[in-house]
Amino acid sequence: MVDEGGLAASVGGGASTDEHGERPWPEDWGEDGLAGEARIHALLTRELGRRTADAFMAARATQERWERRRHPHDGLRERKKRRTRQQISDVATTLFVMRGFDHVTVSQIAQIVGVSEKTVFNYFPTKESLVFDRADATIERLIRTLRDRAPEESPTKAVLRALGEDMDDIQELPEEVHEFLPRFDRMVEATPSLRAAWLDLNQRLVDVATEELAALAEVDPRDPEPMVAARAIVALAEVANSSQARHIERGLRAQELREAVLADVSRAARLLDVGLWSFDSLTQGARTRQQLREAAAAAEDARRQVLAAVRQARTAWREVRRHEHAASRRGARRTRPR
Repeated sequence: MVDEGGLAASVGGGASTDEHGERPWPEDWGEDGLAGEARIHALLTRELGRRTADAFMAARATQERWERRRHPHDGLRERKKRRTRQQISDVATTLFVMRGFDHVTVSQIAQIVGVSEKTVFNYFPTKESLVFDRADATIERLIRTLRDRAPEESPTKAVLRALGEDMDDIQELPEEVHEFLPRFDRMVEATPSLRAAWLDLNQRLVDVATEELAALAEVDPRDPEPMVAARAIVALAEVANSSQARHIERGLRAQELREAVLADVSRAARLLDVGLWSFDSLTQGARTRQQLREAAAAAEDARRQVLAAVRQARTAWREVRRHEHAASRRGARRTRPR
């Protein structure tokens, strides 16, 4: 469920270092005759080495496939804006992981992508948001997962299903990119501002889940049950991220990686289900109460229609009887002797 933003590079390779062991930034970022992805690839090759740059390009292609699936009806303008945004985030995350978050400036990122620094901040309000570039999309997806689940599906199982779909996407990443993911996690842990941004995103997810679960159960979101249930459900995404990094470092890839991560998350989900079954029953009960209210409303509407029909029938019957009585009286007057 939590997309760690711009997962588009790998370890390995690199340009020469200075006397302090640092790779200096080139004075001239221009690359004559190249534009777009080709220019970015050339500049990253110069800065970080061909292996990292090649992995970046492979991951960029994967990102494009994901975006086309997510937004199949977007026009040319929307696709161009989305592509520029993703390029900025991918280049930023690659450089952050390879050189350190605090050792890369927004201006340097803008120069590689070929945009102005103002353009970067038009897409991303803060430097940290370059890393967690899909935060808003992640929050929206959590809302849909909880709100649109089937009546018989518990909140825990709904989130577990969504995490499984995320792992289907992760399998498409190039082999080299998997090596990048544990380093991404370590970068976030080691950078105070990124750690704070991650905790803020996590809290936003908890707040959204609390509101949704409380609405489904028809209880106050300040009640303890939806609050603790939301924290437990959001924690499943953190379990998935941690498990993924651990199994990648063990050497698992593709289907083996997916199965190992989902096994870990399923174990956590089973533990949660034991504690959350009563809350889910409350949620299901709320749905049942809603269904009963809808059925009662339909029955009441039908009752009104029947009563109206009965009243009309009675009125019509009285009118028939009145006409019959009037006709009978007229007939009696005709047969009376004069």
